Amino acid sequence: MPVLVVIPARLGSTRLPHKPLQLLAGEPLIVRVARHVTEMAAADRVVVATDTEDVASVVRKVGVEVVFTRVDHVSGTDRVAEVAGATGFGEYDIIVNVQGDEPFMPPAALTGAIGQVGLGNDVGTAAAPLDPAEVDDPARVKVVCDVNGRALYFSRSRIPHWRDIGTAPRGTWWQHLGLYAFRRAALERWTKLEPTPLEVAERLEQLRALQHGFTIGVALLDEPAPAGIDTPEDLRRAERHWRATQGATT
Repeated sequence: MPVLVVIPARLGSTRLPHKPLQLLAGEPLIVRVARHVTEMAAADRVVVATDTEDVASVVRKVGVEVVFTRVDHVSGTDRVAEVAGATGFGEYDIIVNVQGDEPFMPPAALTGAIGQVGLGNDVGTAAAPLDPAEVDDPARVKVVCDVNGRALYFSRSRIPHWRDIGTAPRGTWWQHLGLYAFRRAALERWTKLEPTPLEVAERLEQLRALQHGFTIGVALLDEPAPAGIDTPEDLRRAERHWRATQGATT
């Protein structure tokens, strides 16, 4: 099945203003993400979806395709859906939303999420083992799954609530990673639904899908993964990780 990856990028982040253009190891974050996803070679087409020329210009310079979208989208998923529904994109059966603040997304997360859709789920995503020291960080979204690997719930809180955290075995907590692979029909349905109470409470749009009965298959990775970049401290941590793993300099 043909696969389209869309990376939504907007400048309106409140916690990290102009986030796509913030520099990571000397290059804009959106460039790092787009290049990383393209190099994985897991998709038939990769595009950045944005509503501003500032983002488009830096992406074009590195040869990544850009699609302009409306300025009034509430979420990245809405922006992805606009691209998927545009002329020239109808051939793609699987559409993947990779968040534009995930420069260290493991290749196994992307292929695993796509594979979950291939197994018959409405949506596919991925999760990585989470260090017990980080389970109470609300920026680290946790997921619990059923015995078939489908998501039961996502939360910013510690789930499951293992009472004696020091005795919890490896694999107790899983960190949800910032990507979704959709069947085309599932993406179209998702964006037509109104936000649900759980989505509003946790500020996690994937809970809308769960409350409406979508099946979300979760690919579980073998190794931990760096968190996405939402704050200035996240960006500083990402810079340190980049230097440590790739020897890059700013």
